Amino acid sequence: MSFQAYLDTVHAKTGKTVADFRTESGEKGLTKHGEIVAWLKQDYGLGHGHANAIAAALLKADHFAAPKDDRSDAVFSGKKAVWKPAFDSLRAAVSAFGDDVDTAPTDTYVSFTRSGKKFAIVQPTTGRLDIGLKRRDAAVTERFEAAGSWNTMVTHRVRIDDAAHLDADVLAWLRAAYEGAK
Repeated sequence: MSFQAYLDTVHAKTGKTVADFRTESGEKGLTKHGEIVAWLKQDYGLGHGHANAIAAALLKADHFAAPKDDRSDAVFSGKKAVWKPAFDSLRAAVSAFGDDVDTAPTDTYVSFTRSGKKFAIVQPTTGRLDIGLKRRDAAVTERFEAAGSWNTMVTHRVRIDDAAHLDADVLAWLRAAYEGAK
Protein backbone atom coordinates (compact mmCIF):
# COMPACT_ATOMS: atom_id res chain seq x y z
CA MET A 1 0.00 0.00 0.00
CA SER A 2 1.38 3.42 -0.89
CA PHE A 3 1.63 6.24 1.63
CA GLN A 4 -1.24 8.07 -0.09
CA ALA A 5 -3.34 4.90 -0.02
CA TYR A 6 -2.92 4.78 3.77
CA LEU A 7 -4.13 8.38 4.02
CA ASP A 8 -7.05 7.69 1.68
CA THR A 9 -8.09 4.64 3.70
CA VAL A 10 -8.02 6.63 6.94
CA HIS A 11 -10.11 9.36 5.33
CA ALA A 12 -12.65 6.79 4.12
CA LYS A 13 -12.82 5.18 7.58
CA THR A 14 -12.93 8.33 9.71
CA GLY A 15 -14.16 11.05 7.37
CA LYS A 16 -11.16 13.15 8.48
CA THR A 17 -8.35 14.59 6.41
CA VAL A 18 -4.76 15.10 7.49
CA ALA A 19 -5.64 18.77 8.05
CA ASP A 20 -8.47 17.71 10.40
CA PHE A 21 -6.09 15.49 12.37
CA ARG A 22 -3.51 18.29 12.46
CA THR A 23 -6.05 20.64 14.02
CA GLU A 24 -7.25 18.07 16.54
CA SER A 25 -3.75 16.93 17.54
CA GLY A 26 -2.76 20.58 17.98
CA GLU A 27 -5.74 21.17 20.25
CA LYS A 28 -4.67 18.15 22.31
CA GLY A 29 -1.06 19.36 22.42
CA LEU A 30 0.29 16.19 20.82
CA THR A 31 3.74 16.77 19.34
CA LYS A 32 5.50 13.40 19.48
CA HIS A 33 5.10 10.58 16.99
CA GLY A 34 4.32 7.92 19.62
CA GLU A 35 1.71 10.11 21.30
CA ILE A 36 -0.06 10.74 18.01
CA VAL A 37 -0.02 7.05 17.04
CA ALA A 38 -1.42 6.02 20.44
CA TRP A 39 -4.16 8.67 20.22
CA LEU A 40 -5.21 7.62 16.71
CA LYS A 41 -5.32 3.96 17.68
CA GLN A 42 -7.35 4.63 20.82
CA ASP A 43 -9.75 7.31 19.61
CA TYR A 44 -10.19 6.24 16.00
CA GLY A 45 -9.47 2.51 16.11
CA LEU A 46 -6.75 2.79 13.48
CA GLY A 47 -4.21 0.05 13.00
CA HIS A 48 -0.56 0.79 13.60
CA GLY A 49 0.34 1.32 9.94
CA HIS A 50 -2.52 3.75 9.31
CA ALA A 51 -1.89 5.66 12.55
CA ASN A 52 1.82 5.78 11.73
CA ALA A 53 1.10 7.26 8.29
CA ILE A 54 -1.09 10.00 9.74
CA ALA A 55 1.53 10.79 12.40
CA ALA A 56 4.23 11.02 9.73
CA ALA A 57 2.06 13.30 7.60
CA LEU A 58 1.47 15.56 10.61
CA LEU A 59 5.07 15.74 11.76
CA LYS A 60 6.85 15.71 8.40
CA ALA A 61 4.50 17.80 6.30
CA ASP A 62 7.35 19.54 4.46
CA HIS A 63 8.93 16.20 3.58
CA PHE A 64 5.74 14.85 2.01
CA ALA A 65 5.09 18.11 0.20
CA ALA A 66 8.45 17.83 -1.58
CA PRO A 67 8.34 16.46 -5.13
CA LYS A 68 8.75 12.67 -5.38
CA ASP A 69 11.96 12.97 -7.35
CA ASP A 70 13.49 15.10 -4.59
CA ARG A 71 12.46 12.54 -1.97
CA SER A 72 13.87 9.69 -4.09
CA ASP A 73 17.10 11.63 -4.52
CA ALA A 74 17.31 12.02 -0.73
CA VAL A 75 17.11 8.22 -0.29
CA PHE A 76 20.08 7.89 -2.66
CA SER A 77 22.23 10.64 -1.15
CA GLY A 78 25.47 10.72 0.78
CA LYS A 79 27.31 7.39 0.88
CA LYS A 80 24.30 5.72 -0.78
CA ALA A 81 24.61 7.93 -3.89
CA VAL A 82 26.72 5.23 -5.53
CA TRP A 83 23.44 3.30 -6.10
CA LYS A 84 21.54 6.18 -7.74
CA PRO A 85 22.50 5.32 -11.36
CA ALA A 86 21.53 1.68 -10.80
CA PHE A 87 18.20 2.77 -9.29
CA ASP A 88 17.53 5.15 -12.19
CA SER A 89 18.11 2.31 -14.67
CA LEU A 90 15.93 -0.02 -12.65
CA ARG A 91 13.16 2.58 -12.40
CA ALA A 92 13.23 3.07 -16.18
CA ALA A 93 12.94 -0.68 -16.76
CA VAL A 94 10.11 -1.10 -14.25
CA SER A 95 8.26 1.94 -15.62
CA ALA A 96 8.13 0.17 -18.99
CA PHE A 97 5.88 -2.50 -17.43
CA GLY A 98 2.88 -0.18 -17.76
CA ASP A 99 1.47 3.32 -17.47
CA ASP A 100 0.23 2.51 -13.98
CA VAL A 101 3.73 2.18 -12.45
CA ASP A 102 4.69 4.87 -9.97
CA THR A 103 7.15 5.40 -7.14
CA ALA A 104 6.45 6.20 -3.50
CA PRO A 105 9.59 7.29 -1.64
CA THR A 106 9.93 7.09 2.14
CA ASP A 107 12.86 8.25 4.27
CA THR A 108 14.80 5.02 3.69
CA TYR A 109 13.50 3.31 0.55
CA VAL A 110 11.47 3.81 -2.62
CA SER A 111 8.42 1.69 -3.34
CA PHE A 112 7.27 0.69 -6.80
CA THR A 113 3.49 0.76 -7.03
CA ARG A 114 0.91 -0.30 -9.56
CA SER A 115 -2.19 1.88 -9.39
CA GLY A 116 -1.23 2.72 -5.82
CA LYS A 117 -0.60 -0.88 -4.75
CA LYS A 118 2.97 -1.60 -3.64
CA PHE A 119 4.68 -4.49 -5.40
CA ALA A 120 8.37 -3.85 -4.68
CA ILE A 121 10.76 -1.68 -2.71
CA VAL A 122 14.34 -0.59 -3.32
CA GLN A 123 16.52 0.26 -0.33
CA PRO A 124 20.14 1.32 -0.67
CA THR A 125 22.83 0.81 1.92
CA THR A 126 26.43 1.91 1.59
CA GLY A 127 27.43 -1.57 0.42
CA ARG A 128 24.46 -2.91 -1.53
CA LEU A 129 21.01 -2.37 -2.97
CA ASP A 130 18.23 -4.42 -1.37
CA ILE A 131 15.14 -5.12 -3.45
CA GLY A 132 12.01 -6.40 -1.76
CA LEU A 133 9.26 -8.03 -3.81
CA LYS A 134 5.66 -9.01 -3.13
CA ARG A 135 5.41 -12.52 -4.55
CA ARG A 136 3.19 -14.56 -2.23
CA ASP A 137 2.98 -17.35 -4.80
CA ALA A 138 6.73 -17.71 -5.33
CA ALA A 139 8.99 -20.14 -3.50
CA VAL A 140 12.09 -18.86 -1.78
CA THR A 141 15.29 -19.49 -3.73
CA GLU A 142 18.94 -19.12 -2.90
CA ARG A 143 19.02 -15.72 -4.58
CA PHE A 144 15.49 -14.52 -3.75
CA GLU A 145 15.35 -15.18 -0.02
CA ALA A 146 12.44 -14.71 2.37
CA ALA A 147 12.12 -11.07 3.39
CA GLY A 148 11.39 -12.04 6.97
CA SER A 149 11.61 -9.17 9.42
CA TRP A 150 13.70 -7.03 7.05
CA ASN A 151 10.46 -5.55 5.68
CA THR A 152 7.11 -7.16 6.37
CA MET A 153 5.46 -5.37 3.44
CA VAL A 154 7.21 -7.72 1.00
CA THR A 155 7.71 -11.48 0.80
CA HIS A 156 11.14 -11.80 -0.86
CA ARG A 157 14.44 -9.96 -0.83
CA VAL A 158 17.36 -9.97 -3.23
CA ARG A 159 20.65 -8.36 -2.23
CA ILE A 160 22.52 -6.63 -5.04
CA ASP A 161 26.17 -5.91 -4.29
CA ASP A 162 27.10 -5.05 -7.88
CA ALA A 163 24.91 -3.09 -10.31
CA ALA A 164 25.68 -5.72 -12.95
CA HIS A 165 23.54 -8.13 -10.89
CA LEU A 166 20.43 -6.16 -11.81
CA ASP A 167 19.84 -8.73 -14.51
CA ALA A 168 17.03 -10.46 -16.38
CA ASP A 169 16.17 -12.60 -13.34
CA VAL A 170 15.62 -9.54 -11.16
CA LEU A 171 13.49 -7.91 -13.86
CA ALA A 172 11.46 -11.11 -14.29
CA TRP A 173 10.75 -11.19 -10.55
CA LEU A 174 9.82 -7.51 -10.59
CA ARG A 175 7.49 -8.05 -13.56
CA ALA A 176 5.82 -10.99 -11.80
CA ALA A 177 5.37 -8.84 -8.67
CA TYR A 178 3.91 -6.08 -10.86
CA GLU A 179 1.52 -8.54 -12.54
CA GLY A 180 0.41 -9.78 -9.12
CA ALA A 181 -0.47 -6.27 -7.98
CA LYS A 182 -3.65 -6.06 -10.07
